[in-house]
Amino acid sequence: MGKSTIAQMFRDCGVPVFDADAEVRRMQGPGGELVPAIEAAFPGATDENGVKRDMLGEIVFADRDALARLELIVHPAVAQARQAFLTGHADAPLVVFDIPLLFEKGGTEYVDRIVVVSAPESVQRERVMARPGMTEEKFAHILSLQLPDAAKRARADYVIDTGMPLEDTRAAVQALVDKLCGPLRDAAGEDDI
Repeated sequence: MGKSTIAQMFRDCGVPVFDADAEVRRMQGPGGELVPAIEAAFPGATDENGVKRDMLGEIVFADRDALARLELIVHPAVAQARQAFLTGHADAPLVVFDIPLLFEKGGTEYVDRIVVVSAPESVQRERVMARPGMTEEKFAHILSLQLPDAAKRARADYVIDTGMPLEDTRAAVQALVDKLCGPLRDAAGEDDI
C-alpha cells in the first residue's frame, strides 16, 4: 500500500515514527534479543546472522499454531519497545506507530487515531509482486491474513491514498500533520511546540 513511504513522509514532517517491522528485524538480527527464544521454539531457524527469515516464514505461514507460538515470542517484545519509544517521545505533539496488522492483532486500543494507507487493488498487486521472492501464492496468503482494504478504510479516522502522484500524497500527509497538531498548537501556544 505504500506504508513505508508514508512513514518516511511523516518523519520528513518532523513526526517520530515507531516502525514495528524494523524493530522486529533488529530484535531478530545478529545478536538480537529474540534470537535465543526463536531458536528454542524453532530449532535451526537461526544462525550467526540471527533469524533465517525465509526459513522461519515458510514454517509459520504454513502452520497457524507455529505462527501463534512465534507471535507469543515477538509481540510482547515489540510492545515493550513501543512503550519505550513512546516514553522517549513523550514531549512530541504527535507520534506515529507504523504497525502492520493493527486491526487483525487487536492493536487499536493503543492509539488515539488510525490512519490507513491505501492504494487501488491494481497498484497494490503491482507493488507487492515486484518484491524479491514474491509469488502469487505468498501474496494470496498475505491477503488471507489481512482485513480487506475496504473494511480498514471504514474503520480508519483518516485514509491516505497512495494511488495518486507522490507530491499529492506528500501534501496529504503534511495536511494531516497540520490538522492533528493544530489543536495542540492552539492549546499550548506556537512557541511551546
